[in-house]
Amino acid sequence: MRRFKSGGTADAFNVTKIFGKPPRFKGVKILLEDIYTELIAEHSRAKENRRTLEHATIKERGHNPTCGDEITLQLEISDGVIVDAAFGGTGCAISQASTDMMIDLLRGKKISEARRLAEIFIGMIHGEITDDATLDELDDAAALKNISNMPARVKCATLAWHTFGTAVKNSGGDSRA
Repeated sequence: MRRFKSGGTADAFNVTKIFGKPPRFKGVKILLEDIYTELIAEHSRAKENRRTLEHATIKERGHNPTCGDEITLQLEISDGVIVDAAFGGTGCAISQASTDMMIDLLRGKKISEARRLAEIFIGMIHGEITDDATLDELDDAAALKNISNMPARVKCATLAWHTFGTAVKNSGGDSRA
């Protein structure tokens, strides 16, 4: 079952409770793309991860010169675990949603696990990883999988994930306290 930040949930039985009765031309079934679109919109507007992290141990700026998306990722890492994360910056809905989804996914994870998840995400966006069981590990971030069909948006979706990789690499990896 998918849980939205707004508190609603989505599964095969209660989609109409969230989105209301589908229009007649769609019939009884609501398109999965509609759920993904709502999820991306919700994450792009979310404020909880868009803040300054008071005790950040790592800060890394990421920039996409192609479209102007820009983020500053802040991580608080202790004993190899991402205790907290936050970001600031501007960009399109895809880059902002992807950053918010990444932070939700990686918070509380060991650096090694976070790196593995980042590799899965980037592989998904490049169309290299398509196994549903593997993609389920990405939680909400799996909603961005169709970006692989939009080459102009790939850099938007992967900006935060590449910035995370650079931040960890520049900090010395898993041992950063």
